[in-house]
Amino acid sequence: MNEPLRGIEADVTGRVVEAVEGTTMVQGTTDRSAYVVALSSVAAIGGFLFGFDSGVINGAVDALAHAFGTRAATTGFAVASVLLGCAVGAFVAGTIADRHGRRPTMLVTAVLFLVGAIATGLAGSAAFFIASRLVGGLAIGAASVLAPMYISEVAPPHVRGRLASLQQMAIVLGLFGAFLSNDILVRLAGGAGATFWLGAPAWRWMFWMEAVPSVAFLAGVLLIPESPRFLVAHGQRNDARRVFARIGGDAEALVRQVEQTLRGEHRPRLSDLFVRGMHRLAPVVWLGVGLAAFQQFVGINVIFYYGEVLWKSVGATEQWALRINLLTGLVNILATIPAIALIDRAGRKPLLLAGSAGMAVTLAVMAAVFATARIGADGRPLLGHGAAVIALAAANLYIVSFAMSWGPVMWVLLGEMFPNRMRGAALAVSGATNWVANFAVTVTFLPLLTAVGLAGAYALYALAALVSLPFVWALVRETRGKTLEQMQG
Repeated sequence: MNEPLRGIEADVTGRVVEAVEGTTMVQGTTDRSAYVVALSSVAAIGGFLFGFDSGVINGAVDALAHAFGTRAATTGFAVASVLLGCAVGAFVAGTIADRHGRRPTMLVTAVLFLVGAIATGLAGSAAFFIASRLVGGLAIGAASVLAPMYISEVAPPHVRGRLASLQQMAIVLGLFGAFLSNDILVRLAGGAGATFWLGAPAWRWMFWMEAVPSVAFLAGVLLIPESPRFLVAHGQRNDARRVFARIGGDAEALVRQVEQTLRGEHRPRLSDLFVRGMHRLAPVVWLGVGLAAFQQFVGINVIFYYGEVLWKSVGATEQWALRINLLTGLVNILATIPAIALIDRAGRKPLLLAGSAGMAVTLAVMAAVFATARIGADGRPLLGHGAAVIALAAANLYIVSFAMSWGPVMWVLLGEMFPNRMRGAALAVSGATNWVANFAVTVTFLPLLTAVGLAGAYALYALAALVSLPFVWALVRETRGKTLEQMQG
């Protein structure tokens, strides 16, 4: 009797131990997953500020023109001036992050966001406004590079796409936050140029609202560790092992894997972008440049920067134009959710192809609607009820196509597709290209609107979306499930 009892006892005890160990393992895995999500979320606050700062100008365009007495071209430059700062910020941030670390560079970026927001709201002239927007642009450009870089370097391969997509979710949340903030301020004040709190017009408060997430970003970055891959590259092996251990996986093996890819390599520099022994950019860098440019040439930011102007041009009031902006911002958020769910399952390339096709079709529909619209005495297109519904539906389906594909996927690919030795420099060049393309599209929109109308503008963007299809099909390689060390260009 004793032996069977002892056997039963041993069996029960073994199962209890296994259950406890299993629970501990699951709990440990859950803790590590939560830690990685927390790190990625802090980095993504930079994306929120990127979106907020990009979208806040939307509700202030006409008020700025009135406040500073500027014409269409000058107003267009004031709106687009931030993008010049973005290009510079994106270009220098990668190199600075490679030299001094991802975390210190993000801290400087948070300070620039705060300074830019306060200074822009205080601007008393177009020149000071443009200078302040350039400061904010430096921060946006830096954040656009640093967030995908940091997230890709702390995220495990099997969830890297989803976590890196948090950057795009944060961007669209920031855009929506700016649209909502603008709408509330306009409602309370009675107009973007109307006097509001402390005797300042509402458009100034639109920019000052950005100070809140700027402080949150600064506080968050103070709490996160340095990227473990940067630590390995700079000889801080023990610190890197501790971070890898918190993230999950075999910390020692991960450190050795990173060291293996860096063996024989020098400190990162811009010359790494060129084919060794030749004066031409490496193919993977050209691919990054192409992806960055196409994301802007499809015209997505025209809707986010000039949404109010666009809808007012077809007869909407200021308040209704801002409400339509809220709708497009909400659609952008909701469409990004399935992208996050699909990116590590369907892969990066299929999403890009589907998005290009969807954008080409919807942009062509918008071009056709405005091409057939009657022109009023004031030169504005006059849309009937049916045409207006089609235009609004096509615009939102266009946003869905972008948000489920090129919006998040381009940043995910840029964060992961480059080898360790050139990641910072390649991201700098690609990020700068994205912002230069953004600037070109944004600054030409108002003159383009005057020259060829909305129909012509949308037709050009539709053509860019169509051309992006063969580009992706022929050149983009799938990166789903690979470690960063397996991507050697």
